Amino acid sequence: MPRICAFYGIDIYMYFRDHPPPHFHARYGGSEAEINIQTLEVIAGNLPTRAKRLVTEWADQHQSELLQNWRRARNHNPLYDIEPLD
Repeated sequence: MPRICAFYGIDIYMYFRDHPPPHFHARYGGSEAEINIQTLEVIAGNLPTRAKRLVTEWADQHQSELLQNWRRARNHNPLYDIEPLD
């Protein structure tokens, strides 16, 4: 599972050929959540409130890049790194 971004102790990953809907995995400390790329809602797992807010802000800024990586992952192509949250 390639890490595509890291910021403020949060790691963002995508699995190759993961199940729909398009999503990514966010890890912070011992917590992990799957975030729907299109709705930015948590579809599985949980993150602390502050980490969830930062992940949502980041994902909103990079939604098109996340969808592009999702398509690449489904085709088992290398993923692009995405800029972290400032």
